[in-house]
Amino acid sequence: MALLRNGRRPGSTTDHSWPGFVDALSTMLLVIIFLLSIFMLAQFFLGQALSSKEDILDKLRAEIFDLQDSLSIQEQINNDLNVEFNRISSNLQEATISKEELTARILELESDLADAQGKTSRAKRSTEDQNQIIRDLEKRYRDSTATLAREKELTQAANRKVDLLNHQLTTLRKQLSALNAALEASEIRDKEQRVSIENLSQRLNAALAAKVQELNQFRSEFFGRLKQVLGNRSDIRIHGDRFVFQSEVLFASASAVLGIEGQQEMTKLATALKEISATIPKNINWVLRVDGHTDILPIRTQQFPSNWDLSTARALSVVKFLISQGIEPERLAATGFGQFHPLDTSNTEEALKKNRRIEMQLTQR
Repeated sequence: MALLRNGRRPGSTTDHSWPGFVDALSTMLLVIIFLLSIFMLAQFFLGQALSSKEDILDKLRAEIFDLQDSLSIQEQINNDLNVEFNRISSNLQEATISKEELTARILELESDLADAQGKTSRAKRSTEDQNQIIRDLEKRYRDSTATLAREKELTQAANRKVDLLNHQLTTLRKQLSALNAALEASEIRDKEQRVSIENLSQRLNAALAAKVQELNQFRSEFFGRLKQVLGNRSDIRIHGDRFVFQSEVLFASASAVLGIEGQQEMTKLATALKEISATIPKNINWVLRVDGHTDILPIRTQQFPSNWDLSTARALSVVKFLISQGIEPERLAATGFGQFHPLDTSNTEEALKKNRRIEMQLTQR
């Protein structure tokens, strides 16, 4: 500048105005550079603050999703959710503080921008570069304002989710209380029902025992009466609680048709059964079971393909004859056992004869 001053011709009209203009222009450029430096620093800190804000919000979203997934677990996890909720509230408070700091910084930037615009106006900047700088500053300011608005919306959305979570937690507590009350009531009813069932079971067992004892009494009378009617025959005997007829007494070999002697014996049995049944109380649901048995020698005829068929047919013949003698059908049952329940497991002729039999048992249904 000194050279410029010294190089001017004496007497020029710009000798005094040019140095002032250069100094003013230099000062204005320094101010602009200083303001740009301040703005760049502000943008850096603003970017850092916004990045931190985004991290906090991401963390908040993850924690809210975790809380939503944990609504269906037990009360202990609810307590953990409350602790997590308190931590989220603390984070929101910190985020609010950060938002206020950002707002304060933006206000500072606005103030700086206003100062810069004032200084620019006073300095009467007219170049396109200076206008472009101002436009860039304004654009960055608008971007910062828009970012802050988005952050506010995200914070409000997070607050709404937290409110919804609180409502869901309250509903869950009410449901748990209702379930606990229902469980306690169910346990009380269960205890009462157990006592009632035990009492009922004892009474039922006592009633069954009484009926069984009563039926045993009538069975003894029935067997005694049959002994008197049928006489002391070796081929008709009592085996345990069953009255046993040898098959030869009732049927011919390989036949299921009652013979003459068999019909006579069954007539005697029917007479004794009718006499005894008239004395049995109505509340005893008795039945005379007729079981057919064969020996182990197989039979394979067109009429009886197996011992099972023969034993069942003989039992049915006895039942049908007793029905014809006036015994009620609902008091009779016919069963065939074939050769599978022998009285004597040896293969002697005597054992085979003993196993060919018709058994009768007075029992309850």
